[in-house]
Amino acid sequence: MTDEESKTHRTKKREGPKKRGLIARQSLTTRVLFFASIWTIIAFAAVALIISTLYRTNSERAFADLLRAHLNTVIEAISFSDDGLLSGNPQLGSLNFAQPGSGWIWIVDPIDAGGKTSGQSLFSVSLGSEVLSLPPLFQVDFDRQYIRSYQLEDSLQNRILIAETEVELGDSKAVRIRVGGNLDALEADVNSFMGNLTIALLVAGIGTLLINMVVILYGLKPLDHVRASLEQIRNGDADQLSSDFPKEIAPLADEVNALIDSNKRVVERARMQVGNLAHSLKTPIAVMLNEARNLPDSQGELVKNQIGMMQNQVQTYLDRARISAQRGSVLARSDVLPSLERLLRVMNKLNPDTEFSLNNSAKNTLIALEGQDFEEILGNLIENAARFAKTQVIVTISDDSDMLTIRVEDDGPGLTNDQKTQALKRGQRLDETKPGSGLGLSIVDEITQEYQGEFSLKDAEISGLAAQLRLPKAAV
Repeated sequence: MTDEESKTHRTKKREGPKKRGLIARQSLTTRVLFFASIWTIIAFAAVALIISTLYRTNSERAFADLLRAHLNTVIEAISFSDDGLLSGNPQLGSLNFAQPGSGWIWIVDPIDAGGKTSGQSLFSVSLGSEVLSLPPLFQVDFDRQYIRSYQLEDSLQNRILIAETEVELGDSKAVRIRVGGNLDALEADVNSFMGNLTIALLVAGIGTLLINMVVILYGLKPLDHVRASLEQIRNGDADQLSSDFPKEIAPLADEVNALIDSNKRVVERARMQVGNLAHSLKTPIAVMLNEARNLPDSQGELVKNQIGMMQNQVQTYLDRARISAQRGSVLARSDVLPSLERLLRVMNKLNPDTEFSLNNSAKNTLIALEGQDFEEILGNLIENAARFAKTQVIVTISDDSDMLTIRVEDDGPGLTNDQKTQALKRGQRLDETKPGSGLGLSIVDEITQEYQGEFSLKDAEISGLAAQLRLPKAAV
């Protein structure tokens, strides 16, 4: 894999999975509240529709039954007098039948043997001089109770429901009786009920939504406890999640604690193996170095150089194994500011003729690296800068969303582009007059890559070389 492909791979890895839509991007609380609210709205709308339909149906049935009851009252209240005229004064228990234009009426017409009205009719005061246009008998049939119903409209645009029947009053005399009620009054009653129902359901619905919100927020409160506990682990204030969780979340907390314990065991085992390997190789290498002193000068120098290279190679791969074990740990974090300040104080004492300065504009200086590894790579960079600087070394810290940038600049002679590339190769020394093994910058580059960071050499603003690190920030 080329350097460019490696950088692209690391960038994609930091970006993480793509988000999958609006609802997926929201919090769990938002999603639960959203679906609970949708269900509440649908449920209350369905309840409103069912109740209003039932109320209208029952009101229309009750209205029709009332007209039938009025028909029976009128039948019982009328009769023919001795001279053959209709008489009677039905009392239907409502002032509407005495109020003109109310839409509530009753009419009694005598009919002859052919079914035609004849003679004097009786009617309610509310009818006044109104002449209603009645449908012929053949247009509307009678039901089993010998009552037919139909609608008509009076001169005042009142919609009237008529209940009509024919009865014999004795001596082969028959009458046609009609009782009508105002449908607009029924509609107004239904609309009034619907208005009150809507207000009641709105109040109940809003109350239900608020109660749902309180219940959901309270029910999801343990997740905030989990988040706070994880934050304490990241900050180093705790090493495990507490066990005080509801039974639904307790298995998740147990799995996280098991993962943390496993991570710790992996790190400790890697460190132990590194120590064991280093200890086991120390004696053989020391023996070979001692024996190399007894060899002739030319051969001894060759053997010592090869053993030195072997030492460096062993140490490098031991460091990489240790870093690989630490890199996956959620506890791998350090604050660069105290470490930098301490390194600069040491370097200032060792190089009294060089001025060391630190500029920090970063809001968060926590990085996802072990402190030991960070001090090793920064120590290499500052030591190199001090070795080649004329009078000044400047360390600058800045940050963006997820990376911390550390720039070490010196006012020395600097490097050409080819020399910058060559300097990152293992064992390459561009200035043989300066002490060193040529491994410092390559070690910095390897450690930085192991932690998913970036290392580069650039031209300094103060005319020398600038070594720039971009390291992943730790979560706050």
